[in-house]
Amino acid sequence: MQRLAISVSLWALGWLGGWTCAGLAGAEEWRGDSAQPFFAFCMDTHDNKRRNLEEQARMLKELGYDGAGHIGLDQVRDRLATLDRAGLRLFQVYVVINVGPVGQAYDPRIIECFSLLKGRGTQVALTLRGLPPGDPSGDERAVAILRELAAAAAEHQVELVLYPHAGDWVQAIEEAVRVAEKVDRPNLGVMFNLCHWLQVSPDRDFERALRLCRPWLRAVSINGANEHSDKADWSEYLRPLGTGSFDVLRFLRVLRDVGYSGPIGLQCYGIPGDAAEHLAASIAVWRQYQERLSSGTKRQSDQ
Repeated sequence: MQRLAISVSLWALGWLGGWTCAGLAGAEEWRGDSAQPFFAFCMDTHDNKRRNLEEQARMLKELGYDGAGHIGLDQVRDRLATLDRAGLRLFQVYVVINVGPVGQAYDPRIIECFSLLKGRGTQVALTLRGLPPGDPSGDERAVAILRELAAAAAEHQVELVLYPHAGDWVQAIEEAVRVAEKVDRPNLGVMFNLCHWLQVSPDRDFERALRLCRPWLRAVSINGANEHSDKADWSEYLRPLGTGSFDVLRFLRVLRDVGYSGPIGLQCYGIPGDAAEHLAASIAVWRQYQERLSSGTKRQSDQ
């Protein structure tokens, strides 16, 4: 398949939501201090301090995060350099793929990106758009594109994950699993994104959803959220950790029970104000969650 560019930027395409972490395979490569690594992404999109990459890396290091995700293919080399200097890891790069019948499939810079990421345990997370959600007419083209990218990524030991995104061709975790099964490549899995799942799921049975995607699950993102929302925007489904009615701790318990122990990404898109303030609040809650999860495990092992 011809490798062509999507010349418009990710933001010009109207991308709205999140992306996140290295999953089951990536966990094996982790060499940091955290038992379960925790990183932030989209922390720069609405930061009123407008921090540059160097300042973002320094902020994340000071707050205790293990690294970051990066949106799009611009400045990937610079993001790597700033995180390296801070002793942090780049967990994911987020890229849009066009599976529609019109237009170019992907930005050819993604191939160069694979070479930059070799040996780093960084995933490339793919949003698939260009057709209405779930339209089966996109299957053949999507499978061909994804197999081509998976082969190119494998040359550099890079893992790909399908990122379900509300409103896109793949917007539900069930659709991501269906496509991953058709692509059938060992370095391609799926990502569970809490905010997008809340937006598109007809129920709130996340245990069923996690068990369904478990064989393909390579990445997970979380955030604070209300369990239901009538608003058209993301303000109820995308909040700092520890706020909202959705039980994130229970979600993490189920995630552990299904066998996922890889890094967790914190989705920060659209959260206003000083990013340092909501990131500090979220990581404090994350540490409380980890203590409670750990104490629960110890109690069970003592029985």
